[in-house]
Amino acid sequence: MIRIAVVEDQVLMRSALISLLGLEDDITVIGEAGSGDEIAGLIATASPDVILLDIELPGKTGLEALEELRLSHDRLPAAPTEGTGHEIPAVIIVTTFGRAGYLRRAMDAGARGFLVKDDPVETLAEAIRRVTRGETVVDPLLAAQALSSGENPLSEREIQVLVASDEGAPIADVAEGLHLSPSTVRNYLSSAIGKLGARNRAEALSNARREGWI
Repeated sequence: MIRIAVVEDQVLMRSALISLLGLEDDITVIGEAGSGDEIAGLIATASPDVILLDIELPGKTGLEALEELRLSHDRLPAAPTEGTGHEIPAVIIVTTFGRAGYLRRAMDAGARGFLVKDDPVETLAEAIRRVTRGETVVDPLLAAQALSSGENPLSEREIQVLVASDEGAPIADVAEGLHLSPSTVRNYLSSAIGKLGARNRAEALSNARREGWI
């Protein structure tokens, strides 16, 4: 049996996924969660083979949780013999937001699959089986979009400054929160705004989110 966990904040959607996948003969749901902050505990207590992970979650987003999971795994000591290492579950992103930027971030963070919620449950079930065999499964239309789109032009610091300046946060507050000088914050904002062809930081943040870069 393939042991899976479902991380989805919408209770109706989570219940539907659990019910439908429970009809598969070789798949069993052994855990569920409604926020990104619960993922580490879910892995520790349930040990799923596969996690179905939404992106838009309360607390940490699905992508943030996935990135942290990968980083924490990379910091663990290497196993002395093959097959005895610290393994993390295969992660399949299942989201409403089929954006090329999200796909790139998810793959860079180690996701093994990326599907949109419009796909039929049969597609999802087969994707679960394929990732347990070591394959990578990506929605074909989204994969084509990702290939045709450019790389994220923003640096990590520019992303941090843009996110921290959401809803018009004062420059001084952003600087204090990120331990930067106000002039440095202004420089990062100016650079990000220019790269995104925006008129101001609010538009820059909106453009970046629309592309899935933030």
